[in-house]
Amino acid sequence: MSTAPFTVAIDGPAAAGKGTVSRALAQRFGLAHLDTGLLYRAVGAQTLDGADPIKAARALVPDALERDDLRTAQVAQAASKVAVMPEVRAALLDFQRAFARRAGGAVLDGRDICTVICPQAEAKLFVTASDTVRAARRHAELLARGDDTTLETVLRDVRARDARDAERAAAPMRPADDAHVLDTSDMSITDAVAAAIDIVAQARAARGLPVER
Repeated sequence: MSTAPFTVAIDGPAAAGKGTVSRALAQRFGLAHLDTGLLYRAVGAQTLDGADPIKAARALVPDALERDDLRTAQVAQAASKVAVMPEVRAALLDFQRAFARRAGGAVLDGRDICTVICPQAEAKLFVTASDTVRAARRHAELLARGDDTTLETVLRDVRARDARDAERAAAPMRPADDAHVLDTSDMSITDAVAAAIDIVAQARAARGLPVER
């Protein structure tokens, strides 16, 4: 495996499939993976416990990403609220950039990876899907975890988060000009992963890097 840095940057809204795609790419190409949303979820979870968000972001440690409640809907909303704060984003910037350029390469997924965190990434994807499809996916996930919620509530939360992410002053979510847009609305997981693998394989081949582990 090559030890040269090779960054795959993936952005997209909630429940579009970017996490699934990111993990599959990391496994396929032998890259490290960071779900950057967990950083904001960890800060959001601490604010729900009463912590100041800026202080929480500046003092964040890797163990904070192991909390069992980071995938709950309540923490997701808290994460979206702290993510609009420029001071929080600045505090987490160096952590993400250092991870991205680690030896051997890395996959990072979030909302501003292609545009702000890793604008020089060797491969960029924007994974998206319609809000109704994404709400249905997230609703199914929440029900599977035992959460008591309705599809209408989840759709409302998805749309509210989309608006906050796209309209925030600090690093709004948008596709990078040079990102490959992958709409998974009508795609199976297998097809979405295969399409992403093809995009990254081409980027690696163009740089003389192996496309097989």
